[in-house]
Amino acid sequence: MSGHSKWATTKHKKAVVDAKRSKLFAKLIKNIEVAARTGGGDVAGNPTLFDAIQKAKRTSVPIDNINRAVKRGSGQEAGGADYETIMYEGYGPGGIAVLVECLTDNRNRAASDVRVAFTRNGGQMADPGSVSYLFSRRGVVMVPKEGTDEDSVMEAALDAGVEEVNDFGDSFEVLSAATDLVPVRTALQEAGIEYDSADVVFYPSMQIEVDVEGVRKIMRLIDALEDSDDVQNVYANFDASDEVMAELESE
Repeated sequence: MSGHSKWATTKHKKAVVDAKRSKLFAKLIKNIEVAARTGGGDVAGNPTLFDAIQKAKRTSVPIDNINRAVKRGSGQEAGGADYETIMYEGYGPGGIAVLVECLTDNRNRAASDVRVAFTRNGGQMADPGSVSYLFSRRGVVMVPKEGTDEDSVMEAALDAGVEEVNDFGDSFEVLSAATDLVPVRTALQEAGIEYDSADVVFYPSMQIEVDVEGVRKIMRLIDALEDSDDVQNVYANFDASDEVMAELESE
């Protein structure tokens, strides 16, 4: 029985991973479609589309799916949905500020999913503006450490508008003003420095330090929110020490 039980557990874990991967693929495809609709299907003239495609490729989204999304978004192929971006605000366990960015073709469904996720995971929704002031729009490029160092990254993108470079273990987080994202990303490319992703995000202006149990609680809420097909991104202003993260990873 133990062998069968272990196999069943492994299969269940794989199913969870595959489901998450499937949802991620769908969200990346949606990003591509919207970028193509907004700025056209020419990658050379649409940096937002370029970055959306790069992220999808690095996550192993099949190239056929990417091409079809570009065609749907740019009107070359039928079937594109009319997506709109909606922001929801709320508080997670421990008073953590949470911003939820949705890309949806059904406003009522999105609102319901977000409300249920907050209610069932120790959080509550908040009025517009009550949380968003704690975040600002910034450009973030994630650069793998392999083959480069912090000084090289900073030097390559300094003239393009990089504001700071943070060490994230296996990668560097390169921060800039939102409007400088493309110049910074381009400067890194021209210097021969590879990057994993380039996005304009909502970046917290202050962070709340949380313990192990605090991370568990806020991550349960974030996982529940991201489980909705309409939720594209979740931003929260919590931070955890290396010791706390090491303890969680050892479980």
